[in-house]
Amino acid sequence: MLDPRSWLWIGFGVVVAAVLALDLGLGRRGARPTSVGSALKWSGLWVGLALVFNVGVYIWQGPEPATEFLTGFLIEKSLAIDNIFVFLVVFRYLQVPADLQHKVLVWGVLGALAFRALFIAAGIAMLERFHWTIYVFGVLLIVTGWKIALQKGRQPQIERNPALRALRRVVPIADAYDGGRFVTRSQGRRVATPLLVALVVIEASDIVFAIDSIPAILAITRDPFIVYTSNVFAVLGLRALYFALAGVMERFHHLHYGLAAVLVFVGLKMALMDVVKVPVSVSLLVVAAILGVSITASLLRPVAPEQHTAGPGT
Repeated sequence: MLDPRSWLWIGFGVVVAAVLALDLGLGRRGARPTSVGSALKWSGLWVGLALVFNVGVYIWQGPEPATEFLTGFLIEKSLAIDNIFVFLVVFRYLQVPADLQHKVLVWGVLGALAFRALFIAAGIAMLERFHWTIYVFGVLLIVTGWKIALQKGRQPQIERNPALRALRRVVPIADAYDGGRFVTRSQGRRVATPLLVALVVIEASDIVFAIDSIPAILAITRDPFIVYTSNVFAVLGLRALYFALAGVMERFHHLHYGLAAVLVFVGLKMALMDVVKVPVSVSLLVVAAILGVSITASLLRPVAPEQHTAGPGT
C-alpha cells in the first residue's frame, strides 16, 4: 500500500511526463515561431497545474508543506523571469531564427531538470552534514541580491562566456545554421552549428542561475519533494514564459530590484535561522509583497518607448 507521499510523486511524474511529451511533440510538428497567444496559454497551463498540484500537497500533506511549495514556486518563478533576459540576449547575439528558438529552449529545459536534481540533492546533503554551510548559502544569497540591484542596464557579455570559450576549444563552430541541427558537416568534418552554441550558453547560464535559486528555496524548506517539485514547475514553464514576456521585458524595469530584495530577504532568513524563526506563511507574504510592489512600480513608471527593444526572433 502506497503512502500519500508516494502518490504525490507518482502524480507529479505523470503530469510532468504527459505535458513534456505534448510540448516536445508540438516542437517536432513544425518549424513555426511560437506566438504570444500560444505562449500565454502554455504559461497559464503550467501555473494552473502548479496550483492544482499545490492543492494536492495541501490535501495529502497539510497546510505548511503546501505553503512551502507555493512560496518556493513563487520565488523560483520570479527568479526565472530574470533569466529570460539572458535568453533574449543569447538569441539576439547568435541571431537564432525565431522558428528554432523553441527547440533550444525545450532541450535547455530538459538539461535544467537534470542539473536541478543534482544541485538540490547536493545542497540538502551539505546542509544536513555540515550545518555551517547554511551561513555560507545565506551570505551567498545576500551578495547575489546586492549584485543584482547594481546591475541595472548592464548587458551580459556573451562572447566572454566561459562555456562558449570552452566549446570553441573543443569543436569547430560553423558560421551558418543548418536547419534545426546542432551538429553538421563542413569540408568533410563535423562542426557545431550556432544552434548548439546557443544551447550550451543557455545551459551554462541556467547552472549559474541554479546556484543562486537553489539556496533560495532551501531557505524556505529542506524537504526534497517540495524543493524539487516547486523548481520543476517553475522551470517547465520557463520556455512558454520566454515567448510570452520577451517582447515586454523592458517594461518590468524595476523587477530586478524586487528580485534583489527577495534574495536578500531569504539570505537573511537563512543566515539568521538559528536566531530568528520566520514562519513560512510570513515568508510567502513578504515575497509576494516585494514582487507586487516592484511590478506595480514598473507599470506606474514605464520607460520611454524608444528604450524598448524588439521581441524574440526579430
